[in-house]
Amino acid sequence: MTSKIIIVLAGLMGAGGVILAAAGAHGAPGVGLDSAAYMLLFHAAAVLGGIALPQQGLLWRPLTLVALVGWVLGGALFSGDIALRAFAGHRLFAMAAPTGGTILIAAWLALAAAAVVALARS
Repeated sequence: MTSKIIIVLAGLMGAGGVILAAAGAHGAPGVGLDSAAYMLLFHAAAVLGGIALPQQGLLWRPLTLVALVGWVLGGALFSGDIALRAFAGHRLFAMAAPTGGTILIAAWLALAAAAVVALARS
């Protein structure tokens, strides 16, 4: 059930990334929407790949879930803040984009830790 929900969120991230890329190219060039789009698209693909790895014993599942949720949350905060600034002229909240970026970095470290734990357990 959890994996299916995360896959749905990855699909929404991918769709949001394409929408932001189109908006950046056609509607609001130069306001950072390209960065927001790439962040969503890249992490949507990472989430989909990350779902399969614990099933193959390559990652320790609890830390992998932390990484996956971190990618979804961090991507939403980072991209959401940039998009809101572009379209509404104000921030999601103070430091939302940097917080999202920090969560993304921590999630990548959690993925690395999940691999180390899986390696140690094998």
